[in-house]
Amino acid sequence: MIPQRHAHQKIGLLGGSFNPPHAGHREISLLALQWLGLDAVWWLVSPGNPLKDPTQNAPYEERLAQARKIASHPAIVVSNFEARRGLQYTVDTLEALVELWPQIEFVWLMGADNLATIDRWRDWRRIFALAPVAVFNRPGYEKAEKESAAAQAFAAFRLDESRAGELAGAEPPAWIFFHDAANPLSSTAIRAHRAAKD
Repeated sequence: MIPQRHAHQKIGLLGGSFNPPHAGHREISLLALQWLGLDAVWWLVSPGNPLKDPTQNAPYEERLAQARKIASHPAIVVSNFEARRGLQYTVDTLEALVELWPQIEFVWLMGADNLATIDRWRDWRRIFALAPVAVFNRPGYEKAEKESAAAQAFAAFRLDESRAGELAGAEPPAWIFFHDAANPLSSTAIRAHRAAKD
């Protein structure tokens, strides 16, 4: 659940299937809290990613419970917002959040692997228009900061890492690519490793 807060806050949003959640999710959340000066990070656990095979997902309640166990931090809130609202697409989730809490300064958080493929997401340009975006480097996806469709489309709106403290509250589109975050963990690799052991 998301706390019903109405004060002015800076909130990072980390969406995904969390199938399974892992230390990499926690790490970029802690970095976001520190580097962006956020008050909290909300993990938006999706009922299902439209671009992924739903049969590969662990049960939703199981993913939520695992996420809460991994998060283990007072400033990381694990939310079932998308499930409660019947939302499936990031753009729809962002629109709903911005409408519900217009006083909150939201920042969308994602890994460079998502930046590399975000042009496959529904109405992806609208995502950049709704909230500033913080991208965290991932091994193997370093080129996404310049070569991805989104990086090229919004090149003029990229902020230097030294201006990280300005991102929350910046007029979108605005985005930053953090080079020093490069956690190799991935949910896909974890699932493959578990399958190989079975």
